Amino acid sequence: MSSSAKIKAFVRQEAAELGFDSVGFTHPDSIPNAPKQLREFLDNKYHGSMAWLAETEARRSDPKILWPDVRSVITLAMNYGPETNPLPQLEKRNEGAISVYARHRDYHDLIKGKLKTLSSKLISLAKELGASAELKVFVDTAPVMEKPLSQQAGLGWQGKHTNLVSQDFGSWLFLGSIFTTLKIEPDRAESDHCGSCSNCLDICPTGAFPAPYKLDARRCISYLTIEHAGPIDHEFRKPMGNRIYGCDDCLAICPWNKFAKTTQEAKLATPKVKASNQLIDFLQLDDTAFRNRFSGSPVKRIGRNRFIRNCLIASGNSNQSKLVPIVEDLAQEKDEVVAEAARWALIELKGQT
Repeated sequence: MSSSAKIKAFVRQEAAELGFDSVGFTHPDSIPNAPKQLREFLDNKYHGSMAWLAETEARRSDPKILWPDVRSVITLAMNYGPETNPLPQLEKRNEGAISVYARHRDYHDLIKGKLKTLSSKLISLAKELGASAELKVFVDTAPVMEKPLSQQAGLGWQGKHTNLVSQDFGSWLFLGSIFTTLKIEPDRAESDHCGSCSNCLDICPTGAFPAPYKLDARRCISYLTIEHAGPIDHEFRKPMGNRIYGCDDCLAICPWNKFAKTTQEAKLATPKVKASNQLIDFLQLDDTAFRNRFSGSPVKRIGRNRFIRNCLIASGNSNQSKLVPIVEDLAQEKDEVVAEAARWALIELKGQT
């Protein structure tokens, strides 16, 4: 068995023991179309206020600019499939709908820790094989295009909703990568299996897909509720419904989810945040209570005021007159974004009674 084959077999075994569900190998030159696609995305202003996408354009579109010494890229995926379809929770307008991925411990910390463990073992193996190896691990926050790299490594394909889709796990995958100086034989790239299906495009309540395989983040509820800091355009408030952190519509509707499996990772199987929670409770959170409630959760990073803004929009869509007194109090907040959302919610609530 060649050194490359030994490394691949070792990584697959160790990754599986660490809880990863899929592993693939590719080379840093495998995404030649990435620079053009990213430039088109930026030229169209689809990135909205996410300025870091433009600031890191060169490094993001070419792994060798990010790290000139990289010779191979290992991509890994962890299934976070939910026990039940999240779409029915959108009918519970007295509750706030939180995206599946954010109901658990922050995946960045979980996956990065596992990648570091795997990297240490891989360095030891390389020494046994008489090779020296340098490695760098990345999870989402670094300027790495995980999805096209993962497609080239055979983990799945980028669907029409621009997310990775797997024949084995549907759309519910967290991604991470290891860049290494080791030369490893690449796997075969995965082909597109979306066919004529347009479910993910059709279900989007805000029309965030100008065309198949293209996303305008400025219209995406995940962007609006998480990344966008100011007032949310009135055009999107009614379509947001009760979504207060993220949106799973285009993921959940994918037909390939019929093959999806519930996550086997213990730290992703036990929620830190309930799938839905009463808006009346969320609206009463001050900063300290918010931080305590969402400690260790991705929700915490948007801060209390942005979270309350989202909850107020959900309240305006709730037809729950019992929320009026709390919303009236929030209309007096010093933060104008919160206060304005509260005033809008009051108009909606009083108009529904």
